[in-house]
Amino acid sequence: MINIGIDPGINGGVAIIENGHIDVTACPDTVKDMADYIKNAKWDCINTFCIIERVHSMPNQGVASTFKFGMNYGQWLGILASSGVPYKEVTPQVWMKSYGSLPKDKKARKTRLKHLAQSLYPNVKVTLKTADAILLANYCKQVAPDIRESSLSVGFAHKDVKDGRD
Repeated sequence: MINIGIDPGINGGVAIIENGHIDVTACPDTVKDMADYIKNAKWDCINTFCIIERVHSMPNQGVASTFKFGMNYGQWLGILASSGVPYKEVTPQVWMKSYGSLPKDKKARKTRLKHLAQSLYPNVKVTLKTADAILLANYCKQVAPDIRESSLSVGFAHKDVKDGRD
């Protein structure tokens, strides 16, 4: 099974786990590079699944950065759909909960997530850009069989894994 985790922010990353091997990159710079990365990873859509972090604008985030953030997110969704990769959008609260109690302070939480990703994949160079993607792919590996067997995995329904909302 190919498990893909995408942290869709411009400062995010992508991780692909297949048969114990992990490939990780910071978010590619262009839409073409983003699409090529997924295209090169998905050998068989039947055995591929992706968890992409469901994101939204944040208070005090600038208009331009919010627009860029939303564009990147939409580009990833378009790439996944047009590539035929089944996926689910999962909120940070849902996937992070699977890794236990985390600090509320963002900087401390990000550092903890980076250390956690590094401990799970000690042979991979983990950065703040790629840590969430690695943990999302690992989360995908844990939940994908259950998701694929549920009614949520039919087609490309955009539903949250936790509560099934559209």
